[in-house]
Amino acid sequence: MSFLALMARVFVYGTLKRGQPNHKVLLDPTNGCAAFRGRGRTLEPYPLVIAGEHNIPRLLNLPGQGRLVLGEIYAVDERMLSFLDEFEGCPDMYQRTPLQVTVLEWEGARGAPEETPAADGTLRCFVYSTVTYAPEWVRLPHLDDYDFQGEHGLRYNPRENRCQARGPGLPCSAGGWGTEPRR
Repeated sequence: MSFLALMARVFVYGTLKRGQPNHKVLLDPTNGCAAFRGRGRTLEPYPLVIAGEHNIPRLLNLPGQGRLVLGEIYAVDERMLSFLDEFEGCPDMYQRTPLQVTVLEWEGARGAPEETPAADGTLRCFVYSTVTYAPEWVRLPHLDDYDFQGEHGLRYNPRENRCQARGPGLPCSAGGWGTEPRR
């Protein structure tokens, strides 16, 4: 079995993308290995909203509603996948679920079948979406492409600020979400 066969594909649409506040965790080798493979868009529409007291981008697990969402595709090893589960507060805050992504740009390997997009230009990837959300989030504006400095004007509050705001010696909640309520 090749090393690539042990890699999982993850589609990121929010703060983990390049140029966004949490991208650094994908670059940190102590978290595992993550390799950028390309850019893509969800095959089905989903509501991507900015919600909660920290203005966190959230993909609501409501396939068929919302917009086609742009993001990045990464091949990650098991250690990075485990790290991302914890980082995303999985399974409480987000759930890691599979979805089909249309590949828009591909930089990944072309040789191994598990690394190559299908003939129709799609890949099956994991995504961190949520089924636990406040009902009013469905009515928030739906985005097709998240940028923490976007025209939406909703400033993302990085988790390191949330944890520090709790005071010295006080732990952050699971996944580092600070005071974010679980739904």
